[in-house]
Order: sequence, then C-alpha cells, then structure tokens
Amino acid sequence: MSNLDYRGLAVLDAVAASGSFDEAATLLGISQPAVAERIKALEDTCGRLLMVRGTPSVPTGLGQRLLVHFRHVRLMEAALDIDLGRDTSLPALALALDADSLATWFAQALPPLLSPPRCQFHIETADGERALRLVREGAVFACVAAAEDAGEAAVGTTSTPLGLLRYTCVATPAFAGHWFGDGFIAEAVALAPAVTGERGQLAYFLAREFGAEVRFPHHTMPVSAALDNCILHGVAYGLMPELSALSRIATGQLVDLAPRRTWSTALSWYAWNIDTPFTHALTEHIVTSARRYLPQPSTGVRALTSN
Repeated sequence: MSNLDYRGLAVLDAVAASGSFDEAATLLGISQPAVAERIKALEDTCGRLLMVRGTPSVPTGLGQRLLVHFRHVRLMEAALDIDLGRDTSLPALALALDADSLATWFAQALPPLLSPPRCQFHIETADGERALRLVREGAVFACVAAAEDAGEAAVGTTSTPLGLLRYTCVATPAFAGHWFGDGFIAEAVALAPAVTGERGQLAYFLAREFGAEVRFPHHTMPVSAALDNCILHGVAYGLMPELSALSRIATGQLVDLAPRRTWSTALSWYAWNIDTPFTHALTEHIVTSARRYLPQPSTGVRALTSN
C-alpha cells in the first residue's frame, strides 16, 4: 500500500491503545470529531473498516496489521536517531513478561538497560499465550513466554531459548513441622493447604511426585507476589522460583519440602525481527542476562521438565 497517511495511523494507534475515541482525542490534544474524521479518512483510503466502534473500540484484522507496521516504523525511526547520535525523545518499547521472570532474573537484567537510558519501557505482565498474542498483534515488541505455549509464530518474529525458570516446593519451618512432620507424603498433601498460580504448575508437580492426579486443598493466586507472601507468612506451601527461594532456604526462613526435586519451565524470547543496532543490542542483552541466571536445559529437554 503506497502513500500511507502516517498522521492517520498515529490517530488509529491512539484509539487502539486507549480503546476510546474520546480518550485518544485527549491524548493527542485534538477534538473527538477530528479523531473520528481521521479514522474515517484512513478507512476511505484503504477501502476497508479499520476500527470497530464500541466500548472498547478495537481494530479489525487489517487495522491491526497497519498498527503493527506503524509501530515498527516508529521504533525503527527512533532507533535510527539514537544510533546516529541525534537528539530525540527516548523511544517507547513495550514488552510482556510473566510475573516470575519480572520478579527474578529480569529484575537483575534491567539496571544495565536503563543506565544510561536508551528507551522507555512499558512492561505488561502477561503469561503464555496472552503474551504471545500481544507480540503477534504488534501491541508489544517482544515477550518472554514458556516454549510450550509458542504455537505458530508470527511472520517476521524470532524465537530465542533463554533457559529454565526452576521452581522449588517450599514452606516455612513451622508450617512444614505442623503439616509435614512425617515427610512430604501423599497423606499430608491431601490435608495441607497449598497455594498455586493460575497455570497450575503445583498440580503437575504433585502428580509427578505421587504418580497420579492428586486432590489437594489450595488457594489460587493470580499474582506471584501474593502467592509468595502466602508461603512466607506460613499459611500455605507451594512452588517458588528457585532464584527467590534459595537465599531464604539458606537463612532458614523456608525449608525445601522435596530436596533435589524441582519443576522447571523452559522460557524463550519472542521478538519482532526489526533490523537496527538498537534492537539487536536489546535482544542480545536480554538473552545474555537470562542465560547468566537461568540454568540451560540438556539436549532434548521438554518445555516443561523435571530435574
């Protein structure tokens, strides 16, 4: 498509990001009728509907493809300005990460990326298929997701293995003494309160440990920090990222209920293949940092693996 109206695409992007013509007008500093007129003019040029009006307003399939193009062009232009040493505002870069990565290894990788700042990060917490969908739709430049969730990759994206995010089954010493005084056995698991995330990894871990599907009382926490706090406050046991758990085990704050038996998720970095020195450096830093903190799988390891 030639002669794309990039001013119109900027308006389309604002409506898609906010879900509202009114909010987009506020963001852009123009009137709501002006927003509607620019969207209509863009649709007339394309000969297709680009935005489904509603609450929220959402882009159509073609509208989403145009948004991916526009966001990539905007990122490439900002990256080129940086690489040429031109004065420019820091480009906004959207990423999607699972909460456990964000709280552990990515937190260690973040400071070098921001010192000195070369971009503005907008990080969304998203797991699995949702994170990958955000990449496919162009809503984010890249995501970290479990390899098992990958499905069909979007054309123009790359996938790079990062390593294993390993989990340990832990509890406070008082909790373990009360509920698991006779050891981490099926009879105790059937009675002790557990806490698990929405992905249900603890259920898979227990099924592997005891050879069958296990019924166990549990709380479900959608936020990893809340899950960890349940464990740390002694109201439940559960899986905690090993990167968070090991120091607490060493100080006696937690105990490992199943020593040398862990649950691991293989993570990968999924990113749009935008060919600039800036984006290459970002991907290289993320991958290098992840591999510094995450153990690497042996040949033939599955996406979800036990160690």
